Amino acid sequence: MTRALVTGGSGFIGQHLVSALVANGNWVRILDLRPPNIVPAGVQFIRGTVLDPAVADAALNEIDVVYHLAALPGMWALQREDFLVNSQGTEIMLAAARKHGTSRFLHCSTEAVLFGRRNSKAVISENARPTSSEMPGVYTRSKWEAEHLALQAAASGLPVVIGIPTVPIGVDPNCTPPTAMLKYFLRRRVRFYLDFVLNLVDVRDVAAGLILALERGQPGQRYIVGGENISMRSLLDQMARIACSADTHIRIPGGLAMVAALAMDWTANHVTHRAPAATVEGVHIALRAKALSIEKSRRELGYAPRPIEPVLRATVMRMIGESASLRTPPKLAL
Repeated sequence: MTRALVTGGSGFIGQHLVSALVANGNWVRILDLRPPNIVPAGVQFIRGTVLDPAVADAALNEIDVVYHLAALPGMWALQREDFLVNSQGTEIMLAAARKHGTSRFLHCSTEAVLFGRRNSKAVISENARPTSSEMPGVYTRSKWEAEHLALQAAASGLPVVIGIPTVPIGVDPNCTPPTAMLKYFLRRRVRFYLDFVLNLVDVRDVAAGLILALERGQPGQRYIVGGENISMRSLLDQMARIACSADTHIRIPGGLAMVAALAMDWTANHVTHRAPAATVEGVHIALRAKALSIEKSRRELGYAPRPIEPVLRATVMRMIGESASLRTPPKLAL
């Protein structure tokens, strides 16, 4: 029985990964700041942060493999230094894994690090290597730095593989950024949108892909774990059909989207102190986004994601049901 540590195991992808590992017969330990919504039988939970070397060391005791997912995923935080968890947390976990002689280490990156300023290809693969200076904000820079540390560790002999999830959708009790985006558009009749290409993937396929990357991937290699490329306009049309709505879609130019994001960023930073609907960094990423290729993962890992329409339909219908239940007044017991 393989003994696996999943940092960030209480997150959106993390909870699905833990469930898949348990279903495959692995013993699993979670390291996270909060417990998961549902802890599968036999899973051990350790409350702690990857920024604490002592906690990381204890979490790796008697562990065979590590899935390092712990990160701050959003593109806004009131305290910008919070994003240091992405790079410093990775550095600490890699050092602990080296000390314990971990047999395999999977670092979970993000598609955002693939989108540099000078993307000229219509389809982006793992070969894209933007520099740190090309990252448009603190989130992407922190994730770029984390991936760079993972690649350095692999070059020094630590068996590190990098998985790069795209935009996951599915059951998400934490309402992470992809889910928040769908909810934001679903509850609006008039939808102002910036058209760009997304790569959507069922979160269960992300979990399966990360397991394949750890088990079959070559150390020092990156693997995109994605699904289908789709434009934002097409996504909104599909959501409208699923919801049987006749909403109005109004495309806005990149310049206007940037101005709106600047205003939202300023308001979030100085007035509301709550995450904005859009950020300047997010708009930059959208303007640079291209279709992504998963051919390397198919070829080398045997990765085979399912069609995206069923999970999109299930996700939208679940959101509609949740919204309806919130609007329905409770029945009085007579």
